Amino acid sequence: MKPSRIAHAPAQAPPLPSAEPIALVDRTGRRTGESALAGPDQDVLIQLLRRMVVGRRFDRQAGALARQGRLAVYPSSHGQEACQVGAALALAGRDWLFPTYRDSVALVTRGVDPVEVLTLLRGNWHSGYDPHRHRCAPQCTPLATSAPHAVGLAWAARRAGEDAAALVLMGDGATSEGDAHEAFNFAAVWRAPVVFLVQNNQWAISVPVAKQSAAPTLAHKAVGYGMPGLHVDGNDAAAVYAAVSGALQAARAGAGPALIEARTYRMDPHTNSDDPARYRSPEDDRYWAERDPLDRLEALLRAEGAVDDAAMERFAAEGERLAARVRERMAAEDDLSPGELFEHVYASVPEHLRRQREELSAAIGEE
Repeated sequence: MKPSRIAHAPAQAPPLPSAEPIALVDRTGRRTGESALAGPDQDVLIQLLRRMVVGRRFDRQAGALARQGRLAVYPSSHGQEACQVGAALALAGRDWLFPTYRDSVALVTRGVDPVEVLTLLRGNWHSGYDPHRHRCAPQCTPLATSAPHAVGLAWAARRAGEDAAALVLMGDGATSEGDAHEAFNFAAVWRAPVVFLVQNNQWAISVPVAKQSAAPTLAHKAVGYGMPGLHVDGNDAAAVYAAVSGALQAARAGAGPALIEARTYRMDPHTNSDDPARYRSPEDDRYWAERDPLDRLEALLRAEGAVDDAAMERFAAEGERLAARVRERMAAEDDLSPGELFEHVYASVPEHLRRQREELSAAIGEE
């Protein structure tokens, strides 16, 4: 009997993730001396801080645009900048990013035009950017549906001989979805080069993690699929970068997938239409405000002489310039054609959509 050509997960179970999240920089800005992760060098830390400052300013601007009615909706990632920036900077140029609706800052960090990032949330187009150019899949609103897509792409890339991995961003609520199970299982069985980063911000809208899973951590779910799981401090940009970078490197080398849980907190509402005061306590908000990802990394780099007031002013000015450009471009009227709604939906337009397109064109006077 010929041996199976199907790649299987290793028979030996991977080690259990730590109950407490691994941190390289504590909440006061001091190095922890943690040896489970290789800490980034100082140049990387400076870039992490710079991109978080710029990302937070973009996030604040996008929230203001939503309140002004220039965006249909905006899911803020305020408080999750270490996950957004740490993960995006860990990617190699050849890797793919699969974001959710809350990962606009990760896309901006990846180099996608900020206004193109906001196009979907503005309701102007199916996706505002070219996925192939940026190697970023479209932002995904349904929970976990992009995870199987990422596994399929990564497996296909491996079969084609490409040295690339896929990074899937998801929230804690997404781990309760069947799509997540299918993606975890498929990736582990086929040893696909995929890294799943779960941004555990404590709440799936108003549902707490305790009502979603009885596992000690969400990272423990990895063990059942036969892949390594890692539990890191999601407000520590150094730890997120180190964990994601290491997992991507291992995935590209053929070690298979990994699941990383980054424990963080969503400081703002779920979206601009949410009222978190109905289900969260002020004490929780204060607790996490004391663990702000920007403050802790700035404190470390100031203590080590890597940044000063002048550097922080440069970072802030860069963020202000980006926000100003976004405001100016978003204020301009778009020349939109309603008929474009029917494009890029089907390879061949079905008859019922063809009729609808003709009726719309006749109603608005388009040729």
